[in-house]
Amino acid sequence: MDLDWSPTDLAFRDEVRRFLDENLTPELRRAGRLATSVYPDHEASMEWQRILHARGWAAPAWPVEHGGCDWSMAQHYIFDRESTRAGAPMLSPMGIRMVAHAIIAFGTDEQKASFLPRILTGEVFFCQGYSEPEAGSDLASLSMAAVDDGDDLVCTGSKIWTTHATEANWIFCLVRTSRLARKQQGITFVLIPMDTPGIGVRPLVMTSGEQVQNQVFFDQVRVPKANVLGRIDDGWTVAKYLLNFERGGAAYGPTLQVMAEALATQAGEVAGPNGRALLDDPAFSAKLADARIRADVLEILEYRTMSAISHGRDPGPAASTLKILGTELSQRLTELTLEAAGPRGRMYQPHAAMPGGPVADHRPPADGYLGGADWQAVAPLRYLNDRAGSIYAGSNEIQRNIIAKATLGL
Repeated sequence: MDLDWSPTDLAFRDEVRRFLDENLTPELRRAGRLATSVYPDHEASMEWQRILHARGWAAPAWPVEHGGCDWSMAQHYIFDRESTRAGAPMLSPMGIRMVAHAIIAFGTDEQKASFLPRILTGEVFFCQGYSEPEAGSDLASLSMAAVDDGDDLVCTGSKIWTTHATEANWIFCLVRTSRLARKQQGITFVLIPMDTPGIGVRPLVMTSGEQVQNQVFFDQVRVPKANVLGRIDDGWTVAKYLLNFERGGAAYGPTLQVMAEALATQAGEVAGPNGRALLDDPAFSAKLADARIRADVLEILEYRTMSAISHGRDPGPAASTLKILGTELSQRLTELTLEAAGPRGRMYQPHAAMPGGPVADHRPPADGYLGGADWQAVAPLRYLNDRAGSIYAGSNEIQRNIIAKATLGL
């Protein structure tokens, strides 16, 4: 594997840098810098999507015929890395990076024509209806019922941990249409408008105080069978396909390297236990060095996976491996950032951040007072939100089981 970028790749990198310099406004960079989780400020994210769509870069991983880019794997990686380094806000993954791929693979021509262009423009904004109160990582245990009634399925039940359900106008759901021998059977993948009668949304307050996730209730909600993706009772096939994009749809390395670089700068600006810069403290600098080495190693692993895919080889359980390493290293870096923030990182100051949703029961000071730097105020919010990283998209324990089965035959 050649780790040097080709002249074509370097030219592409320069093109991306020019585009970012010209189009990333200070407001958008601020939204990226002050995001408290993988879900940035909704309005900033949608504005950035509109800018990318105008350039034809909103959904580079889609097939070209549906609006994607004819990029090499290296160019995809370069685009992710340069966007992260420039501070671009992330796009919501539910539509472009997740359900769109399932629509392309399993949708009818009518479904593709209806949804894909509108996902690109942001007219259609999806949330995900997978987890239930009694079915999380063991997703196949879901029980939300969908009863066959002529041309419709009548859905009753609830979904939980649904991100941006208050902003979304569509939800993709897994529902139980029958009970067969294996619990993975009898599941159907459906697309439901959020304004359908019988749908109710209750915001959930996260440990950071943000209202980004929700519980969605369905009471006799009628869904046309034309909104089924794939075949009735075979939704597990669609879900497994989509999970490949949820778990491994973006590179972790660039984000983690940027986090580590920012932490090094921040640690150089605050005092450590000996009165000198925290970065000069041997104990802290050793922990930071370990995290930076792990970020570099993760990037090499992503290069290897990228190389395998570009040569048509099956990368095996690489998505699970990268998900484990990426989320756990991210958690480690948020721990170190909270340590660097010191006492000011113990203060609750969400008004300094640009979270992915409203903050419950917080009244910011009238004069906008902030104790410390903005990164110190954001540090505890990121720390709290990042605890979910090893749970969502299949808990890391589940990912280790996948690796054990695929690699060791256990």
